[in-house]
Amino acid sequence: MDDCCQNKTQALALLRDRQRVVLVSVLVINAVLFFVEFGAGLLSASSALLADSLDMLGDAFVYGFSLFVLTRNVLWKARAASAKGIVMAAFGLFVLGHSINKLLNPVIPEALTIETVALVALAGNATCLALLWRHRGDDINMQSVWLCSRNDIVANVSVLGAGAAVWWFGSQWPDLVVGIAIAALFLKSAATVLRDAAAVRATAVV
Repeated sequence: MDDCCQNKTQALALLRDRQRVVLVSVLVINAVLFFVEFGAGLLSASSALLADSLDMLGDAFVYGFSLFVLTRNVLWKARAASAKGIVMAAFGLFVLGHSINKLLNPVIPEALTIETVALVALAGNATCLALLWRHRGDDINMQSVWLCSRNDIVANVSVLGAGAAVWWFGSQWPDLVVGIAIAALFLKSAATVLRDAAAVRATAVV
């Protein structure tokens, strides 16, 4: 029995070590992509790129939270998931506000910049998703991290579509529509994470 318990403890330690390596890797990738997309979004006047860059920044915070609670109990992980949900909701509201500002002050963004940077971001996020795939069912902490990464892929593809549509129609509307859609995705995911975290907190023992 003692050997069994020891084996389980060692297996858990190895799992946490693997999770830590993955989280550090995706944290670095998202931090770099944030600076790339944010700068490009400002230069190209793209709401979609700015929205996607804030997604990267939000994910970097998410992965930081996840590293903090990696060795903590279920209640701490549920609290961290709640924090992630709040961050996601905040960025969703920010993007909505930015989109409203673009409606009041129309600017046609640079389609080529949008397409190029979105492709780079898609490659980075695909790498993150691949790294996180095997850990998506480990616990609520890793599940919420994987959910964020999955949303990133959807957002990147949407930004690519926006860039193509801006080029084709010569209008800011595709960029605005994608920005609002990303905001809606943020808010929906935030609601899911907050609901799941609340359920875990309700049954967790301190």
